[in-house]
Amino acid sequence: MSFAVKFWGVRGSIACPSPEHIEYGGNTSCIEVCAGEYRFILDAGTGIRCLGQEFLKSGIKEAHLLLTHTHWDHINGFPFFAPAYVPGNSFHVMAGHLMDVGGIRQVLASQMANPTFPVPLEVMQANLTFEDFRAGDSFMLNDQIKIVTAPLHHPNGATGYRIEFDGKSVCYVTDTEHIIGKPDQNILKLIEGADLVIYDSTYSDETFESKIGWGHSTWQEGIRLCRAAQVKKLAIFHHDPEHTDDIMHEVEEAAKAEWSSCFVAKERMVVEV
Repeated sequence: MSFAVKFWGVRGSIACPSPEHIEYGGNTSCIEVCAGEYRFILDAGTGIRCLGQEFLKSGIKEAHLLLTHTHWDHINGFPFFAPAYVPGNSFHVMAGHLMDVGGIRQVLASQMANPTFPVPLEVMQANLTFEDFRAGDSFMLNDQIKIVTAPLHHPNGATGYRIEFDGKSVCYVTDTEHIIGKPDQNILKLIEGADLVIYDSTYSDETFESKIGWGHSTWQEGIRLCRAAQVKKLAIFHHDPEHTDDIMHEVEEAAKAEWSSCFVAKERMVVEV
């Protein structure tokens, strides 16, 4: 049974389609996880539009959409996810930070309401179910797939995910801000021994201090956490929109020199777990 990850959007904050963002991509956060015959979607940034087109071509009719949080760059592709408008399709949307403030359905419906969007959520004809949980919960989706979650340090809250399947694990840890010199114990526990960790690496240690309070981390902190937790591979993710391909080349070179088991995520990249 296959276990693989495909990156459909790797940017943070805002999509940046430009000639300077071709190699690594300009779409915001969206990742597809294939676990055997089943599909997960991690976040619904602008990358989910192209993922949706691929679902239509390949006949994928159901998936779980796991949202880290609901800042715009992680949900503003949702209204353009074409399979959600197709009768007979089925998508289960989950979030771990909204149980006490109205729930995930209300947030997604509000971004599709007048006067900010002309097509309401109700126009989506697929079978959409919405589930709120508390970050830190764990659950089995069937007898083969386990989801473990953890709260992250981010304005308005966010959730980290660990997907376990066929004896392996993928962790998705974005958006989160670390405290200098104090490893996040929630993250260390979540990623312990993971085969692949996808981590918020918006900044570097050199630029981090001026951004404290913005809710993001650095590729160096990602390496420190993964080494401490004995992770096999780290994907550097959630790239700053100001980071052109040239800058991303520099990040990748510096990161690989620091730890050979890391790589920079690129749009359309596929990683076998």
